Amino acid sequence: MTKTEGSRASLEKDPHEVAAMFDGVAPRYDLMNTVFTMGQDKLWRRATRKALAPTSGEKILDLAAGTGVSTVELGRSGAWCVAADFSKGMLKAGLARRVPMVAGDAVALPFDDNVFDGVCISFGLRNVADFDGGLAELARVTKPGGRLVVCEVSTPVWRPMRFGHRVFVTNVLPWVAKRFSSNPDAYVYLAESTLAWPDQAELAKRIEAAGWSKVKWRNLSGGVVAVHSAICP
Repeated sequence: MTKTEGSRASLEKDPHEVAAMFDGVAPRYDLMNTVFTMGQDKLWRRATRKALAPTSGEKILDLAAGTGVSTVELGRSGAWCVAADFSKGMLKAGLARRVPMVAGDAVALPFDDNVFDGVCISFGLRNVADFDGGLAELARVTKPGGRLVVCEVSTPVWRPMRFGHRVFVTNVLPWVAKRFSSNPDAYVYLAESTLAWPDQAELAKRIEAAGWSKVKWRNLSGGVVAVHSAICP
């Protein structure tokens, strides 16, 4: 099924719809992220790298890597890092970054068991229909003792901030998208998926249930974003 420009996915998150939606926003995706986050996206990528703590000689999987900007950040450590995403349009938009790229579905990764020393997924887990299955699949491809980091939208810890965040997500984000995005309807989905996402404690439980251990999290920007980390048993 081919989706036209202006299409959006539903919260059922059909993989073909979600991939097509991201294909449509790929050309300006990185720019829009910087605009919406007022430049904090760079700080969040840096925090993700520090949480994963890759080192030279390690193999790292960056899942839902989009255009590979997060993969470049991870690669600053000297580790070998591969970008994987199911949106070929996003990968194509990032070809100039010259990092290894693989098209693949989060619930059926094209890698053998126990390959990676560390795996991470930034702002992509909530786009996986069966994200519990995606977490289990990440555990499959990770070596025993390997690390997981999930950087994702979350629930602000301060009540007034939660209210302001909801107003921003439901009103400001779509308004800005209409003026600058190649597919503003996609940002309606992104707003809905943000508000429907589990809070920090609930996500930690789901990560543990998927087979990971020693799960913990750190709030960024007051809990607008949280970085969860875990170890593969």
